[in-house]
Amino acid sequence: MKKNILVLTGSPRRGGNSNMMADAFIKGAEEAGHKIMRFDAGYENIFGCKACNSCFSKGSDKACIFNDGFNELAALMQKAEMIVLVSPLYWFSFTAQIKAAIDKWYSFGVGKKDFPIKETALLATAETDDIKDYDGMVRMYERLIAYKGWADKGRILALNVYEKGDILKTDYLEQAEKLGKSI
Repeated sequence: MKKNILVLTGSPRRGGNSNMMADAFIKGAEEAGHKIMRFDAGYENIFGCKACNSCFSKGSDKACIFNDGFNELAALMQKAEMIVLVSPLYWFSFTAQIKAAIDKWYSFGVGKKDFPIKETALLATAETDDIKDYDGMVRMYERLIAYKGWADKGRILALNVYEKGDILKTDYLEQAEKLGKSI
């Protein structure tokens, strides 16, 4: 069955390793016939949630009254059946950019809105050679999908990729493309 897949990236570095991994996943998923929507949170201006509880207020279709980049993401989430989180590892977790976007998912609860996402995957890159350094990111990911009841369709946690292009010396891009094709 063909799906609407939202690829949510968090890297602020254009052309970096995690963005290349997102591109590889997208290539595989498109070859499998899925419709891809991409949102690069690292290039957007998404404010942290202010907990004003005015989300989707006054019949508005805007998730956030502060009208930042999250409103575009929220509209995409309402069309997606799967979300793929793609981020470099920053201080043992997701980047601040993708975390700000995730925090604002709060708006759906306040606004009593739902989105059709039922599946997810995690693609991440890191300079480290120690897989344990991913523990914080993986734990957050696991709690997130348990809370939402989403099915985990796969994880790729790349090690030893820091400088732009380091990922080209590995098989992580092939793994990402294969994961995209398998969805």
